[in-house]
Amino acid sequence: MRIVVASGKGGTGKTTVATSLAQVAAERDAVHFLDCDVETPDAALFLHPSLDVHREVGIRVPRVDPQACNACGTCAEICRFNAIAVVGETTLVFDDLCHGCGSCTWMCPEQAITEHLFVTGTIDSGTTPDGIAFARGLMNVGQAMGMPILRELKKRTPSPMPRSSGAPRRALEIRDAPPGASCPVVETMRGADFVLFVTEPTPFGLHDLKQVVAIAHDLGIPAGVVINRDGIGDDAVGAYCAEHDLPILLRIPMDRRIAEAIAGGRTLVEAAVDYRPKFRDLLEQILAEATV
Repeated sequence: MRIVVASGKGGTGKTTVATSLAQVAAERDAVHFLDCDVETPDAALFLHPSLDVHREVGIRVPRVDPQACNACGTCAEICRFNAIAVVGETTLVFDDLCHGCGSCTWMCPEQAITEHLFVTGTIDSGTTPDGIAFARGLMNVGQAMGMPILRELKKRTPSPMPRSSGAPRRALEIRDAPPGASCPVVETMRGADFVLFVTEPTPFGLHDLKQVVAIAHDLGIPAGVVINRDGIGDDAVGAYCAEHDLPILLRIPMDRRIAEAIAGGRTLVEAAVDYRPKFRDLLEQILAEATV
């Protein structure tokens, strides 16, 4: 079971919900947690994993052998991203524009192009004190494309720690999606069994919720909603959810103790233990909605 926790905008409490959901699930299940916000991953601040495995990832970019290249320009013509240019007798490659598709390598009539790894980021993995198998992608400063890192992160997940009480009943993967509604959000949702949207009852929250709901709809993934900071705005989000058959699975009111906990690097269920049964119910509702 793959659960994505997403939001149309930043700052709605997406990571707050994702980390607490993972901790509650880990009480009896094998949990993989993927921090898919490769630009600013912050779930580790709350789950406190020991990140003992580090691996460089990136894309395969072309390298042109000047001795074999006859500057015919085939590679430049085939490249959709303008990452190759032929100037006189010289073929230039612009790594930052390359998407690693490999078309130039395949189409070169002189076989003058080989591919080499261009490192764009890292994947760090380890285990949390709760026994959660944790992994995150981190894009290098100055890079523009997080998709290659995200794809590798989804393919390679660590194994959760075994439990002394026996094998867990379920294997869950919880993905903390990037904010917004861009390509990395779509890729994070792809292959998921359920999307949990975290929003706030404000005009901005509703506007951005509509965008990511449309993505889940196009991908055919069932979804539900958590309303965070409930009570600060109006009920437009609730009306929208009712109109579009989006179940509201949990409402979290504005609570100072939660804000203080987040500022101190603690999860919601650690700071407010009365929320543990609520998150257990949330998990069961998600599993029920995903199997309908």
